Amino acid sequence: MKILDWYIFKKFMVTFVFTILTITIIAMVIDASEKTDDFVKSGLPFTGIITKYYFGFIPFIISMIFPLIVFISVIFFTSKLAGRSETVAILAAGIPYNRMLRPYLMGATLLSLLMLWANAYVIPRANEIHSSFKQTYIDKHSTYYAGQGGSRDFYFRADTNTFVGMKYYDTLNKSASSFFLEKVKDNQVFYNLRSDYIRWDTATRKWRAENAFERKIDGLKETVVRHQFIIVDLNMKPDELRRDEYMKDKFTTPELYTFIQREEQRGTEGLNTYKVELYRRFATPVSVFILAIMGVAVAARKTRGGSGLHMAFGIVTAALFVVMDRFSTVFSTKGSFPPALAAWLPNIIFAVVAWWLYRNAPK
Repeated sequence: MKILDWYIFKKFMVTFVFTILTITIIAMVIDASEKTDDFVKSGLPFTGIITKYYFGFIPFIISMIFPLIVFISVIFFTSKLAGRSETVAILAAGIPYNRMLRPYLMGATLLSLLMLWANAYVIPRANEIHSSFKQTYIDKHSTYYAGQGGSRDFYFRADTNTFVGMKYYDTLNKSASSFFLEKVKDNQVFYNLRSDYIRWDTATRKWRAENAFERKIDGLKETVVRHQFIIVDLNMKPDELRRDEYMKDKFTTPELYTFIQREEQRGTEGLNTYKVELYRRFATPVSVFILAIMGVAVAARKTRGGSGLHMAFGIVTAALFVVMDRFSTVFSTKGSFPPALAAWLPNIIFAVVAWWLYRNAPK
């Protein structure tokens, strides 16, 4: 790297750190003002709130706005360079436009790799802290949570042909009542198992159904056998019997990929939420790169409006990016929009815009 490269790269990193600290502090102040009552009701000391909430909240909020922070940072310091005619001097000295982009590309690549690693391992662990606090001290006081999360009845598919249900599941004893299991072939039930009580057997690491009635159906022939107990392999462990709306955020990327693969083998439906999250973890680092290129193409042009005009463009563009990302996610999780396309659609559209801005940038 030459002196010019270090000069631009240093300004890029310093502006990025300053911007991310400023926005994070503002977000913390706003969040603290909204959750003051929750903090008081929790009974936690100040250090407890920091460790049990903000250690998770800060990485969470940074991960949400990381690409936009990079975009605003690039626009902010590049517009300053353009305002002082430094970009004009660089190009007038015979340095090609693509050569001037090198430190920007290096900075964007570094931040993209950092975001990729953080999305895979750091952010999920932070989300565990953040979501645990919300579940323990905030959600349990919500009437919505009480109405939606209080049920202990579970109905799921153990595999593509097996349907399972149980009521009043006890997470402490790992047991439930009113258990049933049905196997279906060609839209007809050919096997049925019902039990008054089922629990997790730590010795066999399978489920033990007691006072069970096993029914096998072969055309018009039906056989019923009563068992004092029977060992059942549900292809599901007790810790998977939970309703956790934050589950997708807590998984590391390898864990999330394994979870999706396992649920697909079971024939579970409604996995778009998890798939969008998985694809977004790879799409977000790419968006950092794309938005950085856009920022340079816009802010390197010297205008009469100065940095104010550039910042206005940056804020509007950031808002469009967020809105597009939210819309594509909702259409995928609530509709039939492909999850991969939902995660990558903002990148695809903004990549086209970035290419157009690059082609038309003054060189």
